[in-house]
Amino acid sequence: MDIAELRDRILKQDRRALARAITLVESGRSDHRAQAAGLLDALRPANRQAVRIGLSGTPGVGKSTFIESFGMFLTAQGLRVAVLAVDPSSARSGGSILGDKTRMERLSRDPNAFIRPSPSQTHLGGVARRTREAVALCEAANFDVVLIETVGVGQSETVVAEMSDLFLLLLAPAGGDELQGVKRGIMEMADLILVNKADGDLKATATRTCADYAGALRLLRKRPQDPDGFPKAMTVSAIEERGLSDAWEEMNTLVTWRRESGQWDMSRAAQARHWFTEELRQAVLAQLETPAAQQEITAAATDLAENRLSVSAAAEQVLTALKITQR
Repeated sequence: MDIAELRDRILKQDRRALARAITLVESGRSDHRAQAAGLLDALRPANRQAVRIGLSGTPGVGKSTFIESFGMFLTAQGLRVAVLAVDPSSARSGGSILGDKTRMERLSRDPNAFIRPSPSQTHLGGVARRTREAVALCEAANFDVVLIETVGVGQSETVVAEMSDLFLLLLAPAGGDELQGVKRGIMEMADLILVNKADGDLKATATRTCADYAGALRLLRKRPQDPDGFPKAMTVSAIEERGLSDAWEEMNTLVTWRRESGQWDMSRAAQARHWFTEELRQAVLAQLETPAAQQEITAAATDLAENRLSVSAAAEQVLTALKITQR
């Protein structure tokens, strides 16, 4: 299938074409990278925009259950939902370990939903480098909402925030001591904190936990991209499907405010600049992986080990050989 045909089928919401295109952008082969770049450029004029929602949470908080219940809620509203679930990779095969598609059985059968588990490979925090491009493909396929799930709470939240319009932090009911275990940086990035499992014996605990986080959020500095009252904490029960409507209403309130205030366009432009810089950085780093570069690095490392060169001189020698100007 050529790029023009693949583009046309994606624009017509062909799910098989979308899956094939995501496989293409995830490939590390140079010819596939060139084809992927051509496809993304061909899709750009369509300028379709979905609401991109990043989602993270502590292990065992019920992210998959929440995504399935929330996704089913959205499709029942007539919305098309794509889920990009970044799984940890097997060290042996390189494939996904958790297999989110099998853990979201109901949602995977919904004709208005698309689930794509991707192995994290070696990328920081379980966020695949090409997830951003997969998001763009899902938008071109006219999905209304794209959910981006990370493996767990860690440094990957910064990466997710740079490709999302909203960032949700999902937490489990616990005592106030759990506040000590959640990094301030993650709290500052979250647009909504959702305390899950607010059901059964844990309902009262979830309410107290939500109050603790609401108090902590009030102590944080107000962000320019937020209206009054945001960020905020809420309780939900994914298993009983309660609180999902209220959470979606708050998300819509925030999206509407950001669009009307101009924050939406400013954020999208800032994200584009960030990923442009990141792409350049990755391209330069890739030059160090070529056989010629590795030969130069080995030679310089030998000179360094035998005290014939200083660290700075060894680095400059390699950069000069690769025709990269040192700062």
